[in-house]
Amino acid sequence: MAAQQAETVQRTGLKRRVAVGRFTNSTPYGRLLQSPGQADPIATQASDMLVNALTSSQHFFVFERADLTALNAERLISEATAQNLVGVDALLLGSITQLGRRNEGKQGFLNSQRRQAVNATVEIRLVDVRTGRVFFSTSGSGEATTETGEVAGFGTRAGYDSTLNDRAVAAAIADTMTNVINQLQQRAWFTDVLRVSGETVFVSGGASQGLRVGDRFRVETPGETVVSAQSGLPITLPGSVVAEIELTGFFGDAPDAEGSTARLVSGALPQDITGLRVTEIK
Repeated sequence: MAAQQAETVQRTGLKRRVAVGRFTNSTPYGRLLQSPGQADPIATQASDMLVNALTSSQHFFVFERADLTALNAERLISEATAQNLVGVDALLLGSITQLGRRNEGKQGFLNSQRRQAVNATVEIRLVDVRTGRVFFSTSGSGEATTETGEVAGFGTRAGYDSTLNDRAVAAAIADTMTNVINQLQQRAWFTDVLRVSGETVFVSGGASQGLRVGDRFRVETPGETVVSAQSGLPITLPGSVVAEIELTGFFGDAPDAEGSTARLVSGALPQDITGLRVTEIK
């Protein structure tokens, strides 16, 4: 019983591989002062905030692949079977859909108060890099405020507070994190078989993703992809479990080029390893 509980804790500790792609500012805020072709500083900062939020959660192994070519690049990485590059489980795309500032205040004979507030709304989309389809979308809202007051000429005067934009966007991104984390963790962790040499199996991924020596995984054949007559979209059928492996060690000197060695515990691997997936045992 204790061993089963330890196994469950170990499995939930596996980090999903995610990439943060483009982040756009869909609002007119701050864009009127930009030169053609200039990167939007608000969008760039929001992308950095998203990366920091994902990294700080300690649930993900985060790659940064910014710009519009990210999706195609990730698909190529994910389909590769003869290299040590680690593809990602999902690509995150973001957009600031609302960013507004308002000033409120009241003034009396001897005192005055002023309040500045910024509201932001952010949308995060999760894309399956193998199909290019958005499989989940969520939005979050945040607000940042500052208040100042003056009595009989004493106190503080409220000037323009540029940090409110950053704080509001950061709060909006934080508001999306619970939904993003829950959605990504529902997707089973998997990796690829790189090579089989004698009794040693080489797979992508290492200690940075939470893998440990002694972990056991299933090896599945790729499922057939068929087109649904109902939706017109391709659907991949479940593959067949052909073997079980146990990790014996790690190699690679960088997190994005890590790999693991494993031994065959049961079953047998086919000569053609193209498309084989290493998945969690649940």
